[in-house]
Amino acid sequence: MSTGAANRTIWDDACLAAAVVAVAPHAVGGIVLRARAGPVRDAWLDLLKSLMGPTKPLRRLPLNVGDDRLLGGLDLSATLAQGRPVAERGLLADANGGVLVIPSAERLDGGRTARIVRTIDYGRVEMERDGLSAKLPARFGVVAFDEGAEPDETAPTALKDRLAIWLMLDGLSLRDTSIAPDWPSRVASARATLANSDADPNLATLFCEAGAALGIGSIRAPIQALAVARVLAALDGRSMAATGDAEIAARLVLGPRATRLPSEETPDEENGPEPEPQQAAAPETTDPGGEDTSPEQALSPDDLELVLAAAQAAIPALILADLAQQRALGRAPPSQGKAGANQASKLRGRPAGVRRGEPRNGNVLSLIETLRAAAPMQLIRQRLRGGPHLLADGRQRIEIRADDFRIARFKQKTSSTTIFVVDASGSSALHRLAEAKGAVEIILSECYVRRDSVALIAFRGTTAETLLPPTRSLTRAQRSLAGLPGGGGTPLATAIDSAMQLAAAQKQKGISPTVVVLTDGKANIDRAGKPGRRAAMADAHTVAEGFRGLGINALLIDTSPRRNAEAEALATVMGARYLPLPHADSTRLSQAVFAARRDTDERSGSRT
Repeated sequence: MSTGAANRTIWDDACLAAAVVAVAPHAVGGIVLRARAGPVRDAWLDLLKSLMGPTKPLRRLPLNVGDDRLLGGLDLSATLAQGRPVAERGLLADANGGVLVIPSAERLDGGRTARIVRTIDYGRVEMERDGLSAKLPARFGVVAFDEGAEPDETAPTALKDRLAIWLMLDGLSLRDTSIAPDWPSRVASARATLANSDADPNLATLFCEAGAALGIGSIRAPIQALAVARVLAALDGRSMAATGDAEIAARLVLGPRATRLPSEETPDEENGPEPEPQQAAAPETTDPGGEDTSPEQALSPDDLELVLAAAQAAIPALILADLAQQRALGRAPPSQGKAGANQASKLRGRPAGVRRGEPRNGNVLSLIETLRAAAPMQLIRQRLRGGPHLLADGRQRIEIRADDFRIARFKQKTSSTTIFVVDASGSSALHRLAEAKGAVEIILSECYVRRDSVALIAFRGTTAETLLPPTRSLTRAQRSLAGLPGGGGTPLATAIDSAMQLAAAQKQKGISPTVVVLTDGKANIDRAGKPGRRAAMADAHTVAEGFRGLGINALLIDTSPRRNAEAEALATVMGARYLPLPHADSTRLSQAVFAARRDTDERSGSRT
């Protein structure tokens, strides 16, 4: 298929998806549309608006919307005017019966995601704030625009899981777009037909089997595919969804979710043929009018293959190639990482709510939230004062007390640095320095994918040298590691001290550090550069205790030929995870490093 024809097919699917959502927004959940802002996306959104019509609301969600605007809360102007709490509807309640558009959904934080997802699940908004209590209907669909530049920059999984259709419009131009003139009339007719529509009962089983074959773990996907199939039938003027609708629904819903390619053999073929059970012939039934009706006809064995083929055709070419390679290698796709922890800030970052406090020591007063806190109390304060306090021009003064002050909170994403401390001494070189280098290269690649900065410290002879300061250049890190010579003494105390100083410097810059030490733990050079095993080990333990006191997460990988008690004891003193390299493959190494990485993020987040 030529590029132009392929793009036209993608656009036709996008128009069909817009029609499906316009017919039943809440029933299908909505759409995840991965596309950058531009004329193609604008044309698609204009189509959706025209299909929704004037009776179906379409609301856009600001990225940093607060809970009062999202869920509803105190209407400040009405409360001040009337002297009593007056409720204001939020965006989610306003979107009832229509669509909520979320730009830059990949930047949606966990708190807002949780509130939106809860509302989708329950179909209502529960507002309990500012002395107000209300439950408002909120049954809507969601259009989540995913504008991520990298594969790991995507809309939250919890939100995507609830939206039936996933589309990609990247690569399309306005030349590829066209709109069929009969869409508005088909949508209007489908809304009337859908109320009395149904689906072949066998379709549910068919979607479940197809989802299992494609490696889709969520039960929501087959349910959503069935809902989309019903809407497709209604758009075609039919009241019963059939196999043809299932193929299109699989292309829109199941294909983009695939995590593996279906096996070439069915489960029954892999396990060997099974004898067919003897079943009694289904009796014919008679309807009230006396006419004989045939029993329900089962779907043919080829239906699953047709649905799987339709779903596989919808998998993007790059993802399809990746899945094929994973099946050939017999491995699962890599997990997503996190760039850093959320840390509190008084002045910078994204808004993160408010708290009670006074506007001093750099804290920023949230004027609107302060007025919200004070507004419900104005009538009571007037009565206690014996009447309103009027200004010279006759306007009523608002009385604000210390308990009303609200301070704005912000949070910002911190960077992460993984500091590798590699033992290049004679004992380590004698053992497995080459394997240690290979392990570090694997972890370096993972760090690059997860956008961590990396630093490299090597120790041998009498010194520890920072071969590579914190950088995101994978090439520089690999070059520095490849040129690392081996031999000489083991100044372990000096190495830990160097790592501790570098990690502390990173923390002062607001960066979350993790230290990974690769050593056999057999120190023989003390901090003064003098040989002597007993003094060197004592110095190493002393420095390790100071390292632990800084609260820096660390991982010690034992490079000895077998599990080494000295290295394990050093890890305990450092407060580091201990992992013996002889028992660790590349997967375990990367998992251990990023378990330590997660601990760093959680500790940083606990201080926010």
